[in-house]
Amino acid sequence: MNMMNNRAYELATRMIADADALNIAVEKLKCGATVIDAGVNVTGSCEAGILYSEICMSGLGKIEFCELTYDDFSIPSVKVTVNNPLLACMGSQYAGWFIKVEREGKKPYQAMGSGPARAIYCKEELLQRLKIKEENDCAIILLENSKLPDDEVAMWIAGKCNVSPKKITLLIAPTASLVGSIQIAARVVETGLHKMIETGFDITCITSGFGVCPVAPIAENDLKAIGRTNDAVLFGGKAWYTANCGAGPIEKVIYKLPSSASTDYGTPFYDLFKRYDYDFYKIDPLLFSPAEVSINDTKTGKTFRAGKVNIALLKQGLFS
Repeated sequence: MNMMNNRAYELATRMIADADALNIAVEKLKCGATVIDAGVNVTGSCEAGILYSEICMSGLGKIEFCELTYDDFSIPSVKVTVNNPLLACMGSQYAGWFIKVEREGKKPYQAMGSGPARAIYCKEELLQRLKIKEENDCAIILLENSKLPDDEVAMWIAGKCNVSPKKITLLIAPTASLVGSIQIAARVVETGLHKMIETGFDITCITSGFGVCPVAPIAENDLKAIGRTNDAVLFGGKAWYTANCGAGPIEKVIYKLPSSASTDYGTPFYDLFKRYDYDFYKIDPLLFSPAEVSINDTKTGKTFRAGKVNIALLKQGLFS
C-alpha cells in the first residue's frame, strides 16, 4: 500500500506552514487534533484549493488551473492528472464516509468525509470490495461542511481510526467557498470512475486518468453551491482514461458512463435537488458522472467515447 495518509500529511504540513499566505486558518484542538479551516471563517485561496484537492487524492494526482472556452463565454477550470486512479480516487478522494457524531447538548455533527483516513477506518463496502486498506498511526480527513469540527468530532474520528487524536488532521471547506468549488471540480476523474463501478465495470484495469472541469462560481449558500458544483461536472466535465482490459468490457459500458445516460439528466442540479426534497438518495445515482467520457484501451489501441458538454445547461446552472 502506498501509505496514503503519509503523503497527505506532507501536503497538509505545507498548507499549515503557509497558512497566512493561503488565507486559511489552523487550530489545535484541546484533544491535540489539528483543524485546517480552508473556507468556514476564512476566504481561502486558489492555491489552497489546489493543495486541498491534492491532499484529497493523497498526493497521487496533480491539479492545475486552466481556462475552458465555450460558444460565448470562458471560465476558470481545473485539469486533473491521476497517477494511481484506484488509490487516488476510490481509496482517498471519494466522499464515501458519512460522518454523524452525536454530541451531548448539541446537534449531531454531520459531514461527508473524504481523504485517506477512509482507508484506515475501512468500513465502507466500496473499499472492502476493492481491497483498499491502510494501517497507519496518523489519519487525514477532509470534511465538506460549513461548521468547524470540535473535540468531540475529532475524538470520534480518531476512535474509528484507532489512532491518537494528536495524529488526526481535519481539513474543512464549505461547498459555498472558493476551495469548495475547486475541490469538487477536481473530482471529475473520480466521478467517472465511480460511475464505472456503478455500471459493473472492473476499474482495476484503469491505469491513468485525466480530466478537465469548470470551477463553479461561488454561490450565496451551500444548497445553491451544491447545484452549481454538480452542474460543472455533469454538463461541463470531461474525463479520459487508459485501460488494459481489451475492447469488449469497454464497449459494454461506454454509453452508460456520461451523465446524459441518466433518466434524471436535463435539469440544472439545484432544481432537480429541490424536486426531490433535497434528498440525494432520491436522485438517480447514474447521474453523477462527467458530461463526456473517453477510454483508450491500450491492448487494442482503440478509443471509445460517449457524451458531450451541454453548453446551454452549463451556462444556466452556473450563472443563474
